[in-house]
Formats: sequence, C-alpha cells, structure tokens
Amino acid sequence: MKDWPEPISTCWNHWIAVPAGDQVGVIDILGLSPLRPITFAEARQVIDADGHSDPNDRRHLARVFVTPEVDGWTLVIGAWCDPCSRERHEDVLGECKELSVRYGRAQAYYYGAQGDGSAWLVAEKGHAVRRYAATGEPDDELLTLGDPLPVEQARLAELGLPADGDLRSASDEQIEEWTEVAFDLAPEIAAAYGVSPFTLTRGTKVRGTGVLALAPDAADHRSQGTGTAPTASRSSAGNSRSAWPMASGTHRPASDRRQTSNCPLI
Repeated sequence: MKDWPEPISTCWNHWIAVPAGDQVGVIDILGLSPLRPITFAEARQVIDADGHSDPNDRRHLARVFVTPEVDGWTLVIGAWCDPCSRERHEDVLGECKELSVRYGRAQAYYYGAQGDGSAWLVAEKGHAVRRYAATGEPDDELLTLGDPLPVEQARLAELGLPADGDLRSASDEQIEEWTEVAFDLAPEIAAAYGVSPFTLTRGTKVRGTGVLALAPDAADHRSQGTGTAPTASRSSAGNSRSAWPMASGTHRPASDRRQTSNCPLI
C-alpha cells in the first residue's frame, strides 16, 4: 500500500506520542485491536468524521489511528487518547505511565483547532512529570500535575509571570494573556518534545504501515450510538477562549467539548 505522511489536523485533535518505532508493542500495551492497514490521508478522514459525529453518543471513542514509525516515534491518534476528558483522563494517565516504563517517555495531547483549548501530559519512567489543561472547563485546574515544562516556563517569563506557574499574585490582564497562550500551546510543546501529527510531511522518515484499531472498550462506545454512520451536524457555537476565565460559564456536558465548540460543523 503506497502511502505518504501528511499532517493530521482536525477540529479536535487528541494523540499519544511514544518515542519508539514499536507499533506492535504500543498496540499491545494499550490493548488495541487492529482492524486494517490505513493511509495517513484515510486516517485523517476517519478521525475527522468521528469528531463530527453526534455529540450525544460516544462512538468517536471507539477507534484510533496507530501510525507507522515516524522519525523514530509512534503516534496513536483519536479521541480515545484525550488526556483531559472526564471519561478518559485517568485512564490516559495510567496508559502513558505504563508506556513510559517500557519506552522511557510517553506523552498525550489535546488541541482544539477552533479555539477550544489545549492539554498536555508528559510521563517519564512510570511517573507523571506534567499534566496541564486549558480548555475552558471549570475543573481544568484539578487536572494539574507537576511543574511547568521548559516551554511553559519560557512563555510564562515572556508575560512576566513566575516560572512555577503560580498565578495567585498575577493581575487579571496577565491571567488573561496566559490563558490566550495556553489555549494554543499543545502543538508547540508536542513539536518541542517529540513528533507532532501537525508537522508530518513527505520528508518524515517512515517505517511500516499505519493501522486503524479499535479501543479496548469499543463495543461499549458503539452500543451508545444510533447505529448509523457518523455525520456532521449543525448547532449553535458555544464557549470561546475569551470565556475561559469565567468559570461559571456554560459547562460541556459529559466533558464532551464538541457540545460547545466553535467548529462550524457542530
């Protein structure tokens, strides 16, 4: 199957990154069930379709794309990899810790390309080094683990904020500025510490073939659907990044940020 790497970017981007070319090992640790080989272009379409399925069901959590080795890394892409959702954040934390025991490091990210925020998780040698979420959810701060990464520290310093991320003495203006930065920070952190799905190109070194796989609990997620193929739907847009400091704003039901996204197709 002829395939060329290309950027994988959709309205909602979730992925786990592992610094190894051991696709089989990553699949085994995560308990995934391979379905079939798939190209990068096909994978982007599948992930995008899943993301725009009915926000009231959970079928978008049922399948993921496992890349071939890309510049020495393996990426697992799909909403199942979300490090900050109510349904998955604890499981993703445990899975990244387990992956980091075997491979030294493992990371998980969320990035909403329509102004829906960012989240990042970094694990090393079985321990969580950092987790941070800036998605507009009132409970974002409850997910925080560890100290700011060097990239975070640099951006905090640019705003005149302490490197440890303690904003208790910051002005409202500084907090708003940091919020704006943090909402878009996941792609920058991912590129700084490994391979990002947004920077894949034909020049990316590839070994192997990408695989579409089912999540361990795929049957449960599929049973909550309507039985029809995912389709895009339209409804009113919700929270934007400007609403984030106001924690009393509309909360996303079931932690599904698609419910109030700025995506024009939802």
